[in-house]
Formats: sequence, structure tokens, C-alpha cells
Amino acid sequence: MSGPLVALTGATGFIGSAALRELGRRGVRVRALTRHPGPDADPLVERFTGDLTDPGSLRGLCEGADALLHLASCVSPDESLCEAVNHRGAVALAAEARRAAVPRVVALSTAAVYGPGPHSGPDVDAIRPAPTSPASRTRLAGEAPMLECGAVVLRPGLVLGAGDRWVVPALAELLRRVPARWDGGRGLLSAVDVTDLARLVADLACGPHAVPAGVHHASHPVPVRNGDLMDALAEHAVLPRAEADWPWQRCLESLRENPGRMSERQFALLARDHWYASMEIWRAAACPPGPGVLARLEEAAPWYRRHVAPTA
Repeated sequence: MSGPLVALTGATGFIGSAALRELGRRGVRVRALTRHPGPDADPLVERFTGDLTDPGSLRGLCEGADALLHLASCVSPDESLCEAVNHRGAVALAAEARRAAVPRVVALSTAAVYGPGPHSGPDVDAIRPAPTSPASRTRLAGEAPMLECGAVVLRPGLVLGAGDRWVVPALAELLRRVPARWDGGRGLLSAVDVTDLARLVADLACGPHAVPAGVHHASHPVPVRNGDLMDALAEHAVLPRAEADWPWQRCLESLRENPGRMSERQFALLARDHWYASMEIWRAAACPPGPGVLARLEEAAPWYRRHVAPTA
């Protein structure tokens, strides 16, 4: 079978599975890293048994590949597990990419490496990472080996769409604990729909425009107001509509009075300014960024209603 071959990690995850579908739509062959052997149900997808925590098992993953898409990550409070997957796994994968001389490497990181904020529109070079969680610390550490093997490293902000089990579920919990518009809903957020992010990584992997190694913000170029996002989710019957409008201090008091899984830091991440200049990578890849997360919600809303609305 002819055509480009892309080695892929994270194929069963939220973003990785979207990338796999996008590559399949383009007829691109994929060699997908998997921890569990099984039949190749899709003629375009070859399952490659291995584990990021076992460097020897990665031998051959990148052999003959035209690109490597490293989209796997561990998001856990367990520092040792995050270190094994996000940092040491990246070291091992980068070594395999260099050994196989893969021409293009794309690695997924996160804007969470910047810490609590607020942040209002900085470029990559204008803000210093200050990660606070095991996942974000080790994902930042994992960027270095990928950059050393020539990777384009992407730092998206909030990623929404069918399959999202963090952003909108977190908003649902926070709205139950703080039943109001948070500080007028004025917080600006960097966000991207998972299908648009998948188009971007596919273009970077096998599009006509090779992008030099470096770190890039990878959200939609136009940030979204928290209030607009919450209103759109209400319009699609995913979340209830907040009628009251509370100042920030009252919001924090309500959050503290109503304990839950989400921390004050996470509340601020979703309610106050956390947006980053993101146009550069879309231009470099010649990839249109699409209409943005609000316009994409209609397509994702049925999934959200099934998985989020019952507990909203």
C-alpha cells in the first residue's frame, strides 16, 4: 500500500482518536502504538504492541514512517506514573524517532504548563512555564527530548468536542457549586474543538508545508468568553443557564462552601483570563482554524447531553 505512513501514540485517547479518524479520512496509513495486541480491523491501521514506559518495546515503531505523532499523555496525581509516561516515555520515543530518521515529528503538550495565571494573550516567547501539577510538570519535561529530535510541539488550551471528559464536565460541576455567571462571564479562554486540532496535527504530519521544530500555542486564534461558552452550552441543553451575576469574591466563597472535585486553581483556569496568541501555527501549517468552539458545539451537543447533562 502506497502513501505516507504516520506512527501514532495515544490513538485511543480523546485527541489521538480524533487524529486517527482525520488521518483515515485522508487515506493515510497509520502505525498505532497499543499496549494490547489485537487484530488490525482497519486496513489503514497497523497495531504496534508496545508501551511508553518500556523503551525496548518501541523499537520499530517509527521504522519507515514519514511522520511521528506523539499524542499520548498521562494525566494523574501520581507523579511517578506521569514521570514514567510523559517524560521518560518521551525520551525513549525521541530516541526511536532519531534512530529511524523520521522526517516530521509532532508532539502534543498543554497550555497548563503555564500555571495558574491569569494570562492575557502572550506569545510563546513572552511567558515562562510555571507548572503546578504532576501532569503539567512532566509534560513540560517531555517537551525537551521531542524538541531535540526536531518536533513541532503544540500547547493547546481547553479542548472541547465529543469525547471531552474534562472541560464541560468540570464546568458542570463548577456551575452546581457556583450557580451564577462567574465575574460577569468576562474571562477569555483559549479553546479549540478536537476536530480542528486533529486537522492541524494531520496537516503538520503529512501536509505540503513542513514546519520547523519549535513550541507553538495551538488553540483557536480567537479566544472565547466564559460567559459566551456557558450560554452556548445552555442553548444546546447541555448545562442549565445561570441567571445571577456574581463578583469574583462571592464566586470563591460559594465554591468553598460547596466542596467538590475541582480546586480553586481549576475554577480560575475556566473562569478567568487564560488565553494565548495562537495564530502562528495555523498560518505555518496553512491550515484554516475553522469557525471556533462555539460554532462546533451543535455537532458535539448530543454527546455532551448523553454524558454530562444527566449529572448537570
